[in-house]
Amino acid sequence: MLSTLLSDEEVEKLIKAGQIARVVREEAIRRAKPGMKVVKLAEHIENRITELGGKPAFPVNIGINDVAAHYTPLTNDPTVIPEHSVLKIDIGVHVDGYIADTAASVSFSPIYDGLVEAARKALERALEVIKPGIRISEIGKVIDETIKSMGYKTVKNLSGHSIDRFSIHSGRSIPNYHEIFNRARLVEGAYAIEPFASTGIGFVRSIPSITIYSLRSIAKKRLSSTEKKLVDSIWSERRTLPFCERWYTDVFGSVEEVRSIIRSLHRRKVLQGYPILVERSRGYVSQFEHTIIVWGKDVIVTTM
Repeated sequence: MLSTLLSDEEVEKLIKAGQIARVVREEAIRRAKPGMKVVKLAEHIENRITELGGKPAFPVNIGINDVAAHYTPLTNDPTVIPEHSVLKIDIGVHVDGYIADTAASVSFSPIYDGLVEAARKALERALEVIKPGIRISEIGKVIDETIKSMGYKTVKNLSGHSIDRFSIHSGRSIPNYHEIFNRARLVEGAYAIEPFASTGIGFVRSIPSITIYSLRSIAKKRLSSTEKKLVDSIWSERRTLPFCERWYTDVFGSVEEVRSIIRSLHRRKVLQGYPILVERSRGYVSQFEHTIIVWGKDVIVTTM
């Protein structure tokens, strides 16, 4: 975990991860176009992270329209970016386990430009008020008021979060609305601030489909040789950071084999799955996100 007082070395790695994430995010938004296969976009993003000296902190999330989070394409996924859609690209980068988490949205129809702008503006205004020691509820109040003022709903059951080394969601949530009884304050550490705006009712639900997993632990269980091979590979490369089947297909030479192993390990609770999250009323969703470091008297936005 990050220490209570961040060292210069820790901050340097957090900033480097953020710089890589910013470059890749901006490239991805320019590259994404209707008709493009999402798997090609995902592979490009993840390859660019590696080329620039980082590693993916999680499989890139590509959310189309009402899909809010936790979807990454499968191997050979036929899905393409639709015409007139709203696209969300959520990217994680780590450098030696120190993580930057960032996201942006793009509208391919003028109808949804306002939706995209609502989440972007909410993030901008949140960053303007954030300072060391601010009550977390005040950040959520600014986000919610901004989105509502533009005619949309804040997605209330998705939130920002604290970040520790090798841990993307490390325990502290930053709600995107005024949670009146939340008296917590922003203490030193790394955080993701991520407003979601919706044309619907402003809540998400999970669906059974899962394309992202993480290792729960390396507790010894009775594993087959192929299961052990996958578990050992994941732990040595990622510890408990999320992964997807695309990253391990080459290890086993077959999509079907790696998919079968993952499903078996998930059933036996060796792996945790992250169900895809969709807007409950099928409203379209937009998202923007930056990672910040609260360090002494300073707030550093690493992904801007």
